[in-house]
Amino acid sequence: MSSRWEPNPDIRRGRSVVYTLHAHLVFTPKYRHGPFTDDTLQRCEEVMRDVCTNFGAESGEFNGETDHAHQLLHYPPKVALSRLVGSLKGVSARRLRQESPDTSANTCGVNTSGPRPTSPHPAQAPRSPW
Repeated sequence: MSSRWEPNPDIRRGRSVVYTLHAHLVFTPKYRHGPFTDDTLQRCEEVMRDVCTNFGAESGEFNGETDHAHQLLHYPPKVALSRLVGSLKGVSARRLRQESPDTSANTCGVNTSGPRPTSPHPAQAPRSPW
């Protein structure tokens, strides 16, 4: 056979469709304070692979630095990319927050050093004599 008919492993086939859908996702945490450690990235990759498996997608490469993470994935046409991404973001954030609640508060810009200062209600504020 000619080289034209050799099977391409990147092209996937369904009953009535031939497809190759790829997505390159970049995840950045709120405020980009650098919350990703090596352990966090490794756990994040495990969680995202589980989510991709549940959706019938394949997680390709995953790597990241302290302030962002990259993921390459291949997904079938029956999966809405917006739902897949929403699930990836939601499940990974929830599981990472459950496993290490002390670090997740600081990554979202929440002050954990003590009670938040409050300003007086406008009706309770002292009035100017002028």
